[in-house]
Order: sequence, then structure tokens, then C-alpha cells
Amino acid sequence: MPDQPVRRKRMTAERWVELLTTALDVMREVGYEAMTMDAVAVRARCSKATLYRIWRGKPQMIVAALYATRRVDTGAIDTGTLRGDLLALCGQLVADVQRDTELLAALAHAVLIDPELASAMRTSLVEPESAALDGFVERAVRRGELTARPAAVEFLPQLMFVMLMARPLTEGAFLDMDYATRYIDLAIMPALLTNCPVVPPSFES
Repeated sequence: MPDQPVRRKRMTAERWVELLTTALDVMREVGYEAMTMDAVAVRARCSKATLYRIWRGKPQMIVAALYATRRVDTGAIDTGTLRGDLLALCGQLVADVQRDTELLAALAHAVLIDPELASAMRTSLVEPESAALDGFVERAVRRGELTARPAAVEFLPQLMFVMLMARPLTEGAFLDMDYATRYIDLAIMPALLTNCPVVPPSFES
């Protein structure tokens, strides 16, 4: 979870979300590099000192905003099959796909030039989501759905990220369930099943 605020006296939950939403709105408009704490303070009708009492700086504020406003809850998914889990995750992704794709696109360059932002995002967002995806595969192994842990699981987070981000570039459209289902069935599942076949069902005479 992102850094906890240093102080939140007299701040309601609604005001807390308002500050974080404002930070994301400003970033969407001007980009991460041009975004300043001053601009967020003006838009949110608070002092810059207030923001710095809560967050050490812009990276921590943006990561906290991404965490607090996220729509995806990977850890809550457990459908009983690996494919079902992946499709359930896709269902969450497409629910607000334009917003999330635009946010990730806005941060794509920023993480390359701001090591503090990259580190905060990995710790608070990427690593927990990667662990949840790993949990999908571990459950599949325990169920006997997979004979062993597949080597390709190392790249599962990257494969899911590419699914979300590549379609606007290659096809001029955002992710939808039809595209996601074909991607899961034709790209991700075959990669996970390579050298790790599904256990065949047993038939009793």
C-alpha cells in the first residue's frame, strides 16, 4: 500500500478522495512532468503546505491517487479455473478501460525519467498485482489444473499490461471483452501451458 499520510487531522474521507482525484485530473491535463504541487493545491483549494504535510512529494501523491481510485481488485478474484480468473480480471479492466489506459499512458514516460515515481509504483501497485496474478497460477497448480508451475508465469504481468496498452496503438481501439478473451485464449493460456499441459480428466469405467 502507498505511503500513509503524515497527518490527516480534520480531513473527511470525501475530502481525501477529492484531493487525490484532483491530482489525477491535473496530471491528465498537463502530463506528469509539467504537473506541480502548486497546480494541484490551486485546483483543490488548499495550500501547498497541506499537500506536503500529507505526501513527501509528487510521486507519492500520484501513487496514492492511483491506489485509492483503482477499480481493479485482483486479490478478490477466484473463479475456480485459471482461465476464469484471467477473464474475470479482464472484466474488471474493461469496466473503465479508457480512464485506466490514459492514466498508464500518461505515466509511461514519467517512470523512465523519475526513479522515485518508478520505485513507488513498483512497491505500491505493480508488485501487489503481480503477486495476485502469481496466485492465480499457484491455485491452478494446487487444484491439479496445471501439472507444474509454468516458466512463463514470470512474464504474466507484462503480458496483461501489453494487452491493455497495445490495442489503442495497433488497432485504434480500447480493450474490450471480445479482444481480451481472444488474447487470453490464443496468447496467454498457450504460453502458460507450454511444457506444462493441463492434467487430463480421468474416466472411470
